[in-house]
Amino acid sequence: MNLVCSHRCGGELFRGLFAEVDVDSEGSYQDHRFAQPGFICLSCGAPALDLGAVTEQMEADEAEDSPPVIVADILCPVCETLVQVRGEMECPNCGAPLEVA
Repeated sequence: MNLVCSHRCGGELFRGLFAEVDVDSEGSYQDHRFAQPGFICLSCGAPALDLGAVTEQMEADEAEDSPPVIVADILCPVCETLVQVRGEMECPNCGAPLEVA
């Protein structure tokens, strides 16, 4: 986690908005967890951003945008060899171009 103020005020203290805190019967702190991300800067009150989550989100967006790989078993129209095709490729036997429709 790498929190920064969205107004770039330079604040280094942040408050978790959706944090769950566990306490014992005397009210003493035991543990915490964040139910969902959400932080504010304690210096100026602006929302805080987690720069550590940026690369994870970019990778997830890229994986979501990439086209699915289609795998199919087809017969080569030239030599009639059974070939497993991923997108477009050539027949390993005769070199004829193959594509999945």
